[in-house]
Amino acid sequence: MLLQRAGLVMGALYALVACGPGGNDACSPDLGTDPNNCGHCGNACGGGYVCVDYACIAGECQPGMVEECYTGGPGTVNVGPCKAGSRTCLEGATWSACDGEVTPKQENCTDGIDNDCNGMIDEDFDLDGDGFTSCAGGDCCDNPGICTQPELVNPGAFDAPGNNFDDDCNGVADDTLLLCDQGLLSNSTSGLDFAKAIDICQQTTDTEKRWGVISGTLSLTDGTGTPDPRGHAIRPRFGANALPQGGVSMAILSSGAAAGKTDLNPSPNSGNTYAHTVGNSSPFPADFLAANGGTLPNAPGCPAPTGNSARDAEMLTLRVRVPTNAKSFKLFTNFYSYEFPEWTCTQFNDFFVVLLDSTYAGDPANPADKNLAFFQPMGTTAKVPVGVNLGHGDTGLFTQCVNGRTGCTFGAVAGSISTCISTNLLTGTGFDDPASGSCDNNSLSGGATGWLITQGNVVGGEVITLRIAIWDTSDQQFDSTALIDGLQWSTEVANPGTVIGKEAPATALPGSIQQRYPSWQPSLAKSE
Repeated sequence: MLLQRAGLVMGALYALVACGPGGNDACSPDLGTDPNNCGHCGNACGGGYVCVDYACIAGECQPGMVEECYTGGPGTVNVGPCKAGSRTCLEGATWSACDGEVTPKQENCTDGIDNDCNGMIDEDFDLDGDGFTSCAGGDCCDNPGICTQPELVNPGAFDAPGNNFDDDCNGVADDTLLLCDQGLLSNSTSGLDFAKAIDICQQTTDTEKRWGVISGTLSLTDGTGTPDPRGHAIRPRFGANALPQGGVSMAILSSGAAAGKTDLNPSPNSGNTYAHTVGNSSPFPADFLAANGGTLPNAPGCPAPTGNSARDAEMLTLRVRVPTNAKSFKLFTNFYSYEFPEWTCTQFNDFFVVLLDSTYAGDPANPADKNLAFFQPMGTTAKVPVGVNLGHGDTGLFTQCVNGRTGCTFGAVAGSISTCISTNLLTGTGFDDPASGSCDNNSLSGGATGWLITQGNVVGGEVITLRIAIWDTSDQQFDSTALIDGLQWSTEVANPGTVIGKEAPATALPGSIQQRYPSWQPSLAKSE
């Protein structure tokens, strides 16, 4: 038996030697490159492998091969000037670039040539139905011969970063303007300045098709009146560590003073609570209230808000034409409140809302009451508006605070919190002032959520209205403040609502000044 097995092994080795390089196998003229007989007869290379130097290796092609190639859209080759080229398989078994091909380009409209290879010369049509024609309309991709989704490419689109394509047809790929908030006055009363502060960098009109902000106003929560000038500001930072999430500035709305402890124009109020005393009040946003059955929604288990007016109200309203290729947007927010911790889970649940008016009717749906600033506590299906009452019961929303007791004053529902991870973003804001005895000996004057991400869905090309508002509920004391920044469009639908972002400033976000200039340090708040 051993001799028989040894004979079989020797026979196999002889066959390999005889059929390999230099052997006498005549099944192929070149065992070194034949993928069906690679190295010896019958040794066929499998899919995705080619024969190089008598061995099967992973590769796209057999080195030395030359074939015709064309990378233009279907149906455009040999139409107008478009023609195929050729490519060669290189030594590493990969294809070279397609040499000599001519692919479709934007229609010139004045040269008598069918530049986009669609069978028509100098046409001015809207073949993709996006509302922009190829010539007078400036559509640089009106047919699938140039790009795969021509209906998303036109002068009304935003230039989606990172796709190496000129989405907005301005002649330059990936050049979306991300920095437009330099030099804005801290005490500006222009709604358009506040649009720039949250990084909406393009303006347009009701009659223009390009995307951008059409109008911006600051008002009370019913859309009328003039809010207190100390309740809104544009800042390069809030306190010591809360930095912009995009660009160099951010918007601040407050039911008290939109200022850290050392800020000017406006400056902070005096006293630990920084209580607002001007008393600007207005009805709640009517559509938001009606959608909630005529009462303000509230965190489960907490006393309902009282009163019928928004105290010390501040609202920024922006009308914006959406880019034609956008399906959603997100912005970054950070909610602070002096109601935390002792007045947590009381009737004094100050409100912060982001109300979106859009024609979007798809899935996932925007909230029926239009408020995107809602949070779903961990382990629940409840959708609760962002507010200080979400600091009760370890919902997970408040992270910039001191762990311990909450709701330890008269009329409050007693509780505790263990989700605080830092007080970094409170430093220098006034919310970090010691308040010993407010629930615990180490309590501070307030707390914050940390950076949140708020998202909503839109329809490309529509005009949306975005209302961002804050107000005191049930009284005018112990104010709340919201930071708003970094609005970004997306070509994908989103899950509407608000989720927890990052504890520290997101220095790597696209367009942030820290990403572009790592050595940049924010200066003190402007005092113009």
